[in-house]
Amino acid sequence: MDASVDFGHLVRRRPSAVVRPRSTGEVADVVRNAAANGVPVAARGRGHSAYGQALTDGVVVDTSTLAAVHDVGDDRIVVDAGAGWDAVLAAAWERGRTPPVLTDYLGLSVGGTLSVGGIGGTSFRHGLQTDTVLALEVVTGDGVVRTCGPGDELFAAVLGGLGQCGIITRATLRLVRAPTHVRRFELDYDTVAAAALDQVRFISEGRFDFVQGQVRLGESGRRVFLETYSEGGGDLPFLEFQHRLDAAEALLTESGAWFHPHPWWNCLLPASTAVDFLTALVERLTPEDLGEAGCVLFYPVFSAQVRAPLVRLPAERIAFLVAILRFPPDDAALAARHVAANRHLYEEARERGGVAYPIGAIPFTAPDWHHHFGDQWPSLREWKSRYDPAGVLTPGPGIF
Repeated sequence: MDASVDFGHLVRRRPSAVVRPRSTGEVADVVRNAAANGVPVAARGRGHSAYGQALTDGVVVDTSTLAAVHDVGDDRIVVDAGAGWDAVLAAAWERGRTPPVLTDYLGLSVGGTLSVGGIGGTSFRHGLQTDTVLALEVVTGDGVVRTCGPGDELFAAVLGGLGQCGIITRATLRLVRAPTHVRRFELDYDTVAAAALDQVRFISEGRFDFVQGQVRLGESGRRVFLETYSEGGGDLPFLEFQHRLDAAEALLTESGAWFHPHPWWNCLLPASTAVDFLTALVERLTPEDLGEAGCVLFYPVFSAQVRAPLVRLPAERIAFLVAILRFPPDDAALAARHVAANRHLYEEARERGGVAYPIGAIPFTAPDWHHHFGDQWPSLREWKSRYDPAGVLTPGPGIF
């Protein structure tokens, strides 16, 4: 593992040390020593951020050594934060269960997605992955191991808190019954507006259990479609659907494109402006903007389902996640142009009531973060002071 880069391959920070702890106690020791000496420290799960969010020139805590599944019940599972969602699903599946929300790509760590939000095609029904957490074990910035749950201040500070107040080391997650098979549909559309409006109708009617929109650009032209599934019947095994990106990852890894720069862009827009924004976005994008394997994704979410206060959503009943997943050639100048374009797109989205989903490659200033957290900014600032008094945790985003 090269801890000086992440999946984005856009930012490089060489750490002074990489620690692979064997227990939560060792994580606490590392953080306590770092705080005493004013050394920055950041947890790294799978390193799938796109703009250096989990990088530091201080100490990197590689949580891949803390990846055990400790207990699986009918309604919950206890896992270390370094466990991947693929491992969580595999353990739950043995009991006929599944996490309510899974990201499209399962090779992400539990701690990583819970620090951001964790969105998927079932989020309109269950919220984000942060909304399926029953309890957490956390090492705060003073090197103390704490446990917390719904209603606790630390719980609110950590879920979606971008690692500012603590390092998640273990999580208890809710499980639901898993279907053995699903009935999958791909619905093609002439316009992205028609697809997005159908998404709103589908989630309002509860017609499907999974709803996701995609736009792909290629030599044969533009394809706009919805991918959906229903749990009643069907002949596609549930696990096969959840692992649908495995083959693509293998091909991109073999070709080397997995290790190229990934100037991805992710924002949440209110439904009232998302359709116009998506329409204009798709009109301006070219196949070269996305790369051969790239696409635009768009998910609708009922805002009331998202309860973690630091996971920011537009103030409307329905929000759309819009993501530009670029797979360009290995060209630093092109990547820099894409990052600059990302900033302009973010400003356009913000004018339309949008907020960043902060895993992508959007340059942010301190005032941007203040605006991003809005009325939660005073709380985050207070929690940061209380739980990370030396200010050493997760400097990558540049929030403080």
